[in-house]
Amino acid sequence: MTLALVIEWIIKAIVLILVLLTGFAYLTLYERKALARIQMRVGPNRAGPWGILQPIADAVKLIFKEELMPARADKLLFFLAPIVTLVPALVITAVVPWGPNLHLFGYTITLYIADVNVGVLYIMSVASIAVYGIVLAGWSSNNNTP
Repeated sequence: MTLALVIEWIIKAIVLILVLLTGFAYLTLYERKALARIQMRVGPNRAGPWGILQPIADAVKLIFKEELMPARADKLLFFLAPIVTLVPALVITAVVPWGPNLHLFGYTITLYIADVNVGVLYIMSVASIAVYGIVLAGWSSNNNTP
């Protein structure tokens, strides 16, 4: 494995994660605007022109939001549960081909990170791991209420 190949993988992974997270943020904005239209009320339109900076405002608010943790929770597991849910969702995208090969500066760039022969099996197995994060969140909260 050459250094150029590793750098290519890292750059593709960073770009893919940034594109996915930005896409999710703006799909959420679109959903909020559509729901506001259905309910005949004003949607998110305060941050920037037509509300296009609303996902950035939501991210800043989320960073400074107070973190709530149940008193009897296992703190380490309660912290790890969202990570165990999010990481498999992002790792799955490594085997998804996002388009045809690009030819730039005499170098062929594939629009996937990993080329595996068992891509569907990989996606199904990694996706099943995300369920453990949800179970871990409930279990680590130490809530005994039925």
